[in-house]
Amino acid sequence: MQKRNYQKELDALIEKEIGAESQELPTLLLHSCCAPCSSYTLEYLSRYFRITVLYFNPNIMRKEEYEKRVGEQQRLIGELDASISFLAGRYEPREFVEAVKGMEHEPEGGKRCWTCYQLRLEEAARIASEKGFDFFCTTLSISPLKHADWLNSIGEELSQRYGVRWLPSDFKKKGGYKRSIELSKTHNLYRQNFCGCEYSRAENAAKCNNPDE
Repeated sequence: MQKRNYQKELDALIEKEIGAESQELPTLLLHSCCAPCSSYTLEYLSRYFRITVLYFNPNIMRKEEYEKRVGEQQRLIGELDASISFLAGRYEPREFVEAVKGMEHEPEGGKRCWTCYQLRLEEAARIASEKGFDFFCTTLSISPLKHADWLNSIGEELSQRYGVRWLPSDFKKKGGYKRSIELSKTHNLYRQNFCGCEYSRAENAAKCNNPDE
């Protein structure tokens, strides 16, 4: 089966459905994992959508880390020259712990990550449906370490279940990841060296031969 190009699908959707600049832009609930990953995504999509950033990441298991990332996300939104809203999700790390029970020793990028994607995207789909958004999406696909095909597969299934359109995406394409690094430097954003959960933190520390980090 031919591999799908989600960036081309997004380009085609924008070209087909978003016409004259004077028309009202469609609404998008954009789940964000962190400010650096959202930087290019917001710069790119704010031309075509009225965006509300949803920060729902119960996988971040240390409260101080969570609060630091929330603060950076809000600061970035305030500094961008665009009309972007922010919606704080609930912070219940126990939800993540329960969801991945039995997968604690899975490597990064495995079944535990799929479950984590599912947990976060389902909350985005639920809120997008309840609040009447036209589309929902996530910034996660900008990372070279995240599976765009997994994310889009989950998003499409949730779209059917919740009755809100999924925005196809692979934001690392078209130099998106490189641009996110540039924007992170421009805005002096905190760039964490692990995804968020204690399992990714421990795996990263082990690779760096510094398990106490």
